Amino acid sequence: MVLCVNKYGTAAMMAVELIVSGDTNDPKSAWDIATSKIFGSKTTGQLKPCPRCTFLGLCEDGFIKGIREGNYLRSGLNKNKSYAVKAVNILKKSSSTEFNEKSLWDKIITDKSKAYNCQMDVVLTLWKNNLIVH
Repeated sequence: MVLCVNKYGTAAMMAVELIVSGDTNDPKSAWDIATSKIFGSKTTGQLKPCPRCTFLGLCEDGFIKGIREGNYLRSGLNKNKSYAVKAVNILKKSSSTEFNEKSLWDKIITDKSKAYNCQMDVVLTLWKNNLIVH
């Protein structure tokens, strides 16, 4: 059973499936294909950078099962990657499985004025579906 927190979590799951099935071997292309199917091509939802950079950041460091490490982000976009990596490390150390997007976001963000932009939806969906390398 697939647990998807929201549309960006669904996009992350779909992108992983595209790579694992061999439809593409590029996480950027996989994300673009998945979000285009969910939101429509060139729409605001499809082009939203925060969840995209979260997914690609996890791919870069080899955190997602079935996806090889690589360079998938431009250097200026690593803030969301950093949030994702912190979140995964918290999840790995925690005995709690009751995190939701807000509670996990609150644990990783020190600047409380930083707005939430669906980053944890990607992380938690992949985590709950056992696609994060432990």
